[in-house]
Amino acid sequence: MYPVIKSASYILVHTPNIMMEGGTTQQLERESKNGYINKALKHIRTFDKAVNYAPNQVYIENASPEDLKDVSQPWHENLLKDSSRFSKYGEIMPEDEFYILMQVCDNFDLVELEKSFVENMTTKINQHKILNDFYDKIKPGSDLKEIKLFIDKGALPLTINGDIVGCVRSAHDKDTNLSAHVMLENIANKASAVLALKHLVKDGGIDEGSVEYVIECSEEACGDMNQRGGGNFAKAEAEMAGFSNATGSDTRAFCAGPTHALINASALVKAGIYKNVVIVGGGAVAKLGMNGRDHVKHDIPLLEDCLGGFAILVSKNDGVNPILNTDIIGRHTVKTGSSPQQVIQSIIADPLEREGMKLDDIDKYSVEMQNPEITKPAGAGDVPKANYKMIAALAVKKGQITRDKMNDFIDKHGIPGFAPTQGHIPSGVPYIGHARRAILDGRINNTMIIGKGSLFLGRMTNQFDGVSIVMSKNPGTTEESSMDEDKVRKIIASAMRKLASGLGED
Repeated sequence: MYPVIKSASYILVHTPNIMMEGGTTQQLERESKNGYINKALKHIRTFDKAVNYAPNQVYIENASPEDLKDVSQPWHENLLKDSSRFSKYGEIMPEDEFYILMQVCDNFDLVELEKSFVENMTTKINQHKILNDFYDKIKPGSDLKEIKLFIDKGALPLTINGDIVGCVRSAHDKDTNLSAHVMLENIANKASAVLALKHLVKDGGIDEGSVEYVIECSEEACGDMNQRGGGNFAKAEAEMAGFSNATGSDTRAFCAGPTHALINASALVKAGIYKNVVIVGGGAVAKLGMNGRDHVKHDIPLLEDCLGGFAILVSKNDGVNPILNTDIIGRHTVKTGSSPQQVIQSIIADPLEREGMKLDDIDKYSVEMQNPEITKPAGAGDVPKANYKMIAALAVKKGQITRDKMNDFIDKHGIPGFAPTQGHIPSGVPYIGHARRAILDGRINNTMIIGKGSLFLGRMTNQFDGVSIVMSKNPGTTEESSMDEDKVRKIIASAMRKLASGLGED
């Protein structure tokens, strides 16, 4: 019995001020004092423009990836009209609301918000179905003078339209792992993950108490000087989201982390250890404005101004929702090699061939789904399309299609890139929510979710990484329709008693 994808949520948080304060590129450029920061400030998008940006609407599932083909490029110049910040499966949250959520998710009073700012946010908090849940946890705020004193001592400012409305303080005066900058990254990661978890519950009609395990798979790592990245984000986020019956742990594998987590969750559910496992990832502050230099150089908006987040519920088979086929698992092993052909062979072709399938048998491939409008100005090209070209080329090499059909293969099995460049966020998982609906609606039968990661970035190995799993239509068989486990145990126990009785007579 295969596990199923029961629900999925996707959120974005428009954080231009956090981008300018905490994004790694902006930090480095501020230290160099070369004028970039002043130029970058002129390329910041408004919240409305971020909401009406077509790829963002696709990410939160207000539109399908295929809809992007009908939007003229460049997308940042051809904005949609009157788009909603909310979707059936998530939202795009503005920065002022996110500051409130950060304060709520801060257990150690490190996020200080200005008193009048909190008071002025009351109406927005009451009208927001998730922030309203946390109303009793919101602290009244501090005086601006006190906040400025914290900033003078090294706290990072939280601003709106150039005005200081709060700050994030360090958690230790000597431990760099608990510095103000790291705490900003970690609290923002936690808060964005909690937002995704709460949408998973509210929009998916999920009972918080039914979740037994949470796997956190973002790229942040929390700990102090004695553990550094020891974790555990999962338990912290589960606590804040109200998953009172859950435990959990973190899975880290750079960009491939979410797909590793998806496979691990599938195994836990299939083994019967847990019935409901949630995988979740929050946003990466460090990657905000990562390609900002190139965006400013090409005179386009700083498109990496949103934290990404997602939450996916993996449950025991219900006979309806798409299954995660644990018999079709791709993996890049230590001996595989790191050439593009070796990678595609190991994580895509090999698992299909073991099941007697061809590359054309997968309806849609969800690869590294980066928005090409972000990556092209930086010289990285259209990352999803490059992946589809490699898959098509492998199909040609294997004689499964002819060379003249490569573009047809890409059009049929590919998906336009739409995800923010948040490292782990684009890698395979952004399409899961879309795929679930497409499979339930009968538009596709299956998809392969592919995660790839650059392990060499950690300077511990030169290895590349990649894993995959196939998600497909449910054949309609449920665990309940199979023989009940208790009944099986009783049959075995009865047989054992008869056997023992027979042995005794002898």
